[in-house]
Amino acid sequence: MVDSFLGQAEEGNKTALLKLQLIGHYIMGGDFSITDLSHEMNLSVPTVTKLVSELIEEGFVHDFGKQGTAGGRRPNIYGLNPYAGYFVGVDIKKDIITLAIINFKGQVVDMRDCVPFVMENSVQALDRLCDVVNGFIAKSKIDRAKIFSVGFNLSGRVNSKTGYSYSYFFVEEEPLTMLLEKRLGCKVYVENDTRAMTYGEYMCGVGNNEDTMIFVNASWGLGVGLVIDRKLFYGRSGFSGEFGHFPLLDNEVICRCGKRGCLETGASGSAVHRIFMEKLAQKRVSMLSDKYNRGEQILLEDILEALGQEDVLAIEVMETVGHTLGKAMAGLINLFNPDLIVLGGTLAVAKDYIMLPLKSAINKYSLQLVNKDTTIKLSKLGEKAGAVGACMLSRSKMLGLM
Repeated sequence: MVDSFLGQAEEGNKTALLKLQLIGHYIMGGDFSITDLSHEMNLSVPTVTKLVSELIEEGFVHDFGKQGTAGGRRPNIYGLNPYAGYFVGVDIKKDIITLAIINFKGQVVDMRDCVPFVMENSVQALDRLCDVVNGFIAKSKIDRAKIFSVGFNLSGRVNSKTGYSYSYFFVEEEPLTMLLEKRLGCKVYVENDTRAMTYGEYMCGVGNNEDTMIFVNASWGLGVGLVIDRKLFYGRSGFSGEFGHFPLLDNEVICRCGKRGCLETGASGSAVHRIFMEKLAQKRVSMLSDKYNRGEQILLEDILEALGQEDVLAIEVMETVGHTLGKAMAGLINLFNPDLIVLGGTLAVAKDYIMLPLKSAINKYSLQLVNKDTTIKLSKLGEKAGAVGACMLSRSKMLGLM
């Protein structure tokens, strides 16, 4: 039924287009009465009543009954039918996957995190990935016909319009979306991981429908997602947000992109790890010194755990990285004058250890007249932001709302 409905909208059917607009208002604004919805859409009450009635018959909208204050006549409230369909989100990190399912109303109904997965640019890895997704859907016991679409997040260069990833699974001439659809049997979308995290935080986290929001994904790498005028910003080719490769630093460190002086080399999880290891090599003392002297591998997670235990060296390194990141974010504030900047990703677990030097640098380097109306917050969704965002983007794209 959803394919027929969307097909009519693509063909320019006016009624179908109005129904999509109505669903979009429910997604962004929650539940409405007929009167409130008619004001929102600038349509007559009879027209909105007809559209809502047809969407109820088609199973997309639900009548939640009379709600409101005790005084006066209470109106019926209408909203999205949670059981109309489901959307799956798959957030792929370096060595784990997080999966989630939302219902048509946007509520998370199932989630599984920390699923082991080795990221390789091969057909075999692609098959393993689809096996994980199919197993997750089967375990959820949701009717497969009710799974409308699946969204996948990958790091690096992803063109969500063409369906190609230029960083991973670039193994055949066909778009990655087509390869995945053949294996999963449903509509598939691919997205850059930071942009998906941005959308998840905007829709379900601390975003609060701000007009302009910048999400900074400080993980092993560094990227930003932009919401401008309440819409995700992609750029001409869909590759916006490569904040980590801004040539800001004069440290001569070679970035993973092959260039020198990229911001990522001084303000990311990989920077924390490199700087910490350099200081251990200089005989600086840490609770991880014994592990280092034994020749054992030290991971970024080990450093963050030491930070939580108030390891002095870990605190010092995080302050350095936080200051560098804050200086760069000051430039973002001067450039975009955003309502909100959200810090997410792996380094966000450092909380005040990174936020204090970050805010100090922002105050030092950004224009006071510009930054006084910008709020800086930590991500509310944390490690779930990517999977939730993939679900939300999958729903919005499937319904033609983006």
